[in-house]
Amino acid sequence: MLPVSEWHKRFLQQARWTEEIRRSCYTRLNFKNTGGVLEVGCGSGVITTDLHRYSPGNIYGLDIRQDFLGQAQKTDVGTRFTQGDALSLPFKDSAVDAVICHFFLLWVKQPDQALAEMRRITRRGGCVVALAEPDYGGRIDYPNQLIELGRLQGTALQAQGADIHTGRKLAALFHQGGFKNVQAGLLGGLWKEPPSADTWQSEWTILVTDIKETVSSGELEDLRRLDAAAWQNGERILFVPTFFAWGWV
Repeated sequence: MLPVSEWHKRFLQQARWTEEIRRSCYTRLNFKNTGGVLEVGCGSGVITTDLHRYSPGNIYGLDIRQDFLGQAQKTDVGTRFTQGDALSLPFKDSAVDAVICHFFLLWVKQPDQALAEMRRITRRGGCVVALAEPDYGGRIDYPNQLIELGRLQGTALQAQGADIHTGRKLAALFHQGGFKNVQAGLLGGLWKEPPSADTWQSEWTILVTDIKETVSSGELEDLRRLDAAAWQNGERILFVPTFFAWGWV
């Protein structure tokens, strides 16, 4: 099991991937006029920290893991954090102006119920936003020797309980959930230089945790060497389609 410090690094990395779309969403959805925003599945507080720049209202964070919340309270002293379950949010009806989540719904066994709860606690005229939901079923790895790496990680995530096709289902979930004026889209990709050593190592820490039980140490080391070499010589493409969506209450 990874320590919270490693998860915090992972959450920081994910936040860097989605910085542009978050900024765009907050601006287009007029977060500057929100009186209260909740992040469901807030992890270590990386995204709530960013929210303070866009919303003048109270920021709330909720997670089911107390160890994540302990880190979140150190990361972001300006947010009110609480422990709770996304399927039964401890908030009154119409309690906030907006609810967001980030790399979250893929881990929820009943994402429709989670969205229903987010909708319940959002005031009329407010919005619910899924900022990033990956679709590992559409993952692209190049060079071709690294396709196996993507397959192994997808299989491991499924074994952990993730729905690796959540991204493609996101718009349907919002429409079926009764949201108004639903919009959905896809984050782009840009490959201009190898990741930093810290970023690459953080990615591999997660990969090893995910797949070490399903592949031999020798095969894992071969994949690691291939991945490092492909990044260094400019051949590496790693693209996991990552969707976003929002809807109005």
